[in-house]
This record gives sequence, structure tokens and C-alpha cells, in this order.
Amino acid sequence: MKVSVVSRSGRDIIKGGIELNDKATVSDLQEAIHRRTKKYYPSRQRLTLPLQPGSKGKAVVLDPKKTLRDYCDGTNDNLTVVFKDLGPQVSYSTLFFFEYLGPLVIYPIFYYFPVYRYLGYKEERTIHPVQTYAIYYWCFHYFKRIMETFFVHRFSHATSPVSNVFRNCFYYWSFGAYVAYYVNHPLYTPVSDLQMKIGFGLGLLCQVSNFYCHLLLRSLRSPDGKGGYQIPRGFLFNFVTCANYTTEIYQWLGFNIATQTVAGYVFLVVAASIMTNWALGKHRRLVKLFNGKDGKPKYPWRWAILPPFI
Repeated sequence: MKVSVVSRSGRDIIKGGIELNDKATVSDLQEAIHRRTKKYYPSRQRLTLPLQPGSKGKAVVLDPKKTLRDYCDGTNDNLTVVFKDLGPQVSYSTLFFFEYLGPLVIYPIFYYFPVYRYLGYKEERTIHPVQTYAIYYWCFHYFKRIMETFFVHRFSHATSPVSNVFRNCFYYWSFGAYVAYYVNHPLYTPVSDLQMKIGFGLGLLCQVSNFYCHLLLRSLRSPDGKGGYQIPRGFLFNFVTCANYTTEIYQWLGFNIATQTVAGYVFLVVAASIMTNWALGKHRRLVKLFNGKDGKPKYPWRWAILPPFI
């Protein structure tokens, strides 16, 4: 069969089209495009069916595992697909590694090195116990996130645009420096011993819970990241759609109860806002998908994310 590969404007991407056998898959087509144009490796390609003139619906994205015949009308041996270049891509494990590496490296610099002397503070710095526990807590969190990236998470998409590396690293690295600067500052005033223990106790409980939530989410996908949307069940997922985001927010709440800085609470509010938005979006998708129709189960009532971030 012959496949014409065009841009959204109708311009030919591959001159003369591509000839493939009748049993070829979408993945085979992506490999053929890559062979013809080396920079368009498969994860950089987005292939859709052309929209009919006047149609306001979304274009059908071709599934790499399906055959090209699945997208043909009847016995038609010709197929036209619309190609979109997604730009340079990077694996999600690489993206997450670099965004988490920054805070893991930057925070200890403010604790171990005489940073504040170069900023004009000449007095000898007194290190309070809460500052020591804070660096242990902080480093444990980001080390855990890196280990989860390589050994726990299963990603539904193989790659992400390279631009996301710079955006995400700026977010994590800048907030890492912002929080570390104030928590380790020579003029920092520690909270009471009881408040510190309550804060770190809550935070550690939520860190362990967060890890367990990630293990439950891992079980919903096969090793290749496939499995589609499923209803998460068990533990906090019986009450909250995004229990992983909930525990992530509350573990930072615990950190801020123990350390109590404006910088830490700014980070908490920004992070909670982002994760709440993600949670609401995921909750709406699951409710829409599992509507009890066409043989599908009905999505049970749950919070999207626990109060006060519902």
C-alpha cells in the first residue's frame, strides 16, 4: 500500500509517498519516515488522520501498534497521514533525573560551604539541629525521587520535548536555592523542638506513603508503559484520585511546619497549585472515560486531591 505523508498545510513531507506491505504497522511507517529523513526519529513524530473540511473535532492520532489497514476505508490501498514534528525529544527518565539532581546538589552547598560569608555575613554561623535534620530530609526526598525515576515509574509516553528540561530544571533548581538560602541562613530562628518533631514526623509518614502510592501506580502499567487509563485502587486511592500528589503536598507541609520559612511556604503553595491543577485534570479524564456506559465501569466517587486542595 502507498502512504502519503503530508503537513497540516497539505505539503508533502516525503516526496512520492512511502510504499509498505499490507501488514505494515504505524510503527513500521514511522521507521520508514526515519530512514528517509534521519532527524525525524519515531518519538519525534506525531501522525494523525486528516480532518475533514469544516470538522471541529480532534484529529485521530495513529497508534504505533495498530496496522495501517486499521485506518483505511474499505479496500482502499492508499492512505494519507498528517505529520507533525514534535521537535527534539529526551527520555522522561533523563528529564526527571536532571530536574531532581539540581536540588539534591544545590541544597547541601548552603549547609556545608561558607556561602554566606561571600554574601556579607562575617559572623560565625551556628548550625541548629533543625537545619541538620532539614538537609537529611531534603536530600532523602530527592534521592528517593531519582531512584523512583529509574526503578519504579513507568511512563505512558517515552519522551518529552527537550525544552521541558530547561523549564523544569529552572523551577526545581531555583526553588532549591531559594529554600536552602533561608533555611540555612545565619539569622535563621528555629522552631520549638516539639514543632520540629511533629513536622518531620508528618513529612516522613507522607514520604513513605508517597512511595507506596507510586508502587500502586506502577502496577497499573506494563513494563513498556502501556495499559491505558485504569481506575487506581487500594490505600489512599480508595478515597483520592491522585493520592500520590496528596502525599507529595503534605510531605512538604511537614517540612515547612518543622522549618517554618516564607520561602518554604511559597514553594509549597506553588507546588500545591500545580499538582492540584494536574489532579483535577486527571480526575475529569477518568470520570469521563469510566462513565458506566458501553460496558465500562463507573468511576467511584472520590476527591480529586485531599482537602484543603480539593
